[in-house]
Amino acid sequence: MQTIITESVTVAATWINRGEVVAFPTETVYGLGADITNETAIENIFAAKGRPLDNPLIIHIHSPGQIQDVASEIPETANTFIRQFFPGPLTLILNRKETISPLVTAGLPTVGIRCPNHPVAREFLKRCNHPVAAPSANISGRPSATDWKAVHDDLKEKIRCVLKGPQSALGLESTIVDCSETPPRLLRSGAISLETLRKFVPETRPPVDTEKHVRPKSPGLKYPHYSPSALVKLCGPGYSVCEGEAGSAWIGLSSPPGKIAKTCLCKDMEEYAFRLFSFFRECDREHIKTIFCEMPPAEGIGIAIRDRLKKAAEE
Repeated sequence: MQTIITESVTVAATWINRGEVVAFPTETVYGLGADITNETAIENIFAAKGRPLDNPLIIHIHSPGQIQDVASEIPETANTFIRQFFPGPLTLILNRKETISPLVTAGLPTVGIRCPNHPVAREFLKRCNHPVAAPSANISGRPSATDWKAVHDDLKEKIRCVLKGPQSALGLESTIVDCSETPPRLLRSGAISLETLRKFVPETRPPVDTEKHVRPKSPGLKYPHYSPSALVKLCGPGYSVCEGEAGSAWIGLSSPPGKIAKTCLCKDMEEYAFRLFSFFRECDREHIKTIFCEMPPAEGIGIAIRDRLKKAAEE
């Protein structure tokens, strides 16, 4: 299959409406989308990524008004989050309408819904006949793609089209909150922290560890994620000491303590989040053997970075 690369939202949406799989940019990471009414196209997402079928997808909408097309009910806590954070890097878990394919939801009665805050994504989604189901546009287990070249590296000849846009501004997947429960619970950390969520819904609960045998309500909870080919070693209090091995790399907020072949020094945690996955992919292209990752403070977006780093190191 030839993979078409285009900057036209109309061309990309035409492929979605024909039942094809299309990668598209968002402010978090690139998504890999298919029409939610086309089960063959949805199956092709799982096939292209090598994604387990019990790992649910997130439905992407172009405006908050589309929520009623996919959710059977919208609790007041969800309405509060929608008013504050839609469009934006927040996914809400809600009870789904019966018309939503169980392939999208991994057979669960709930569904994740997000309205991206990205002009290209929203124009693309407006031109699609229906909402779009989309996980991150990468091979399962690999670092998420934050630019179109990374998408092409992973998925060329496996998908029909890549909608070319700028590098994702945030660099980490969306925050996910389960509003199908009362009170709501944070499932996955992202750019919107638990502290920020609690400013609007104070009773929001922190995440809990997901048992391996339990079907997760959202992506990023059960399977290995975000791992480069290189060995990831976590550094900082309670973790490894950077040993400056030959052919090693370093990413963090401070300078590496030893001699390192490749360094990514970030000025703040927002830059750390923005550069993390692209740095992992750079290291793979340069055949780096070990990546030392400085653990950031457990506050704000640092909590989301720590989550991704632990999963990349398979801890």
